[in-house]
Amino acid sequence: MRSSLKLLASISRSQPSKLKKPAVSLDHFIQRQRVLGLWREIVRALNKVPNSPTKDELHSYARDEFERHRNVTDLQHIRYLLSTGKSEFETMRRYIDEQVMG
Repeated sequence: MRSSLKLLASISRSQPSKLKKPAVSLDHFIQRQRVLGLWREIVRALNKVPNSPTKDELHSYARDEFERHRNVTDLQHIRYLLSTGKSEFETMRRYIDEQVMG
């Protein structure tokens, strides 16, 4: 039994795990949390809108923008995108509020 454990241990040491992701800096982690928070806020706001082609279009637009910038790693660019995204979302939120209230 011990020889099989030694074999398993030697294999796991020699082959990097495909599950491990590279470590990210604290700044990257914080920005990622902010991006995810913005995404959740957008989805929650869109869930208040009755089903319509407009709702689908707004959701697709938001998702496409997030997907398009998925691989951005430069912190300044991420901060810029977050700022731009928040201002676009505020515009979208005003439209959503008009649809829900009106």
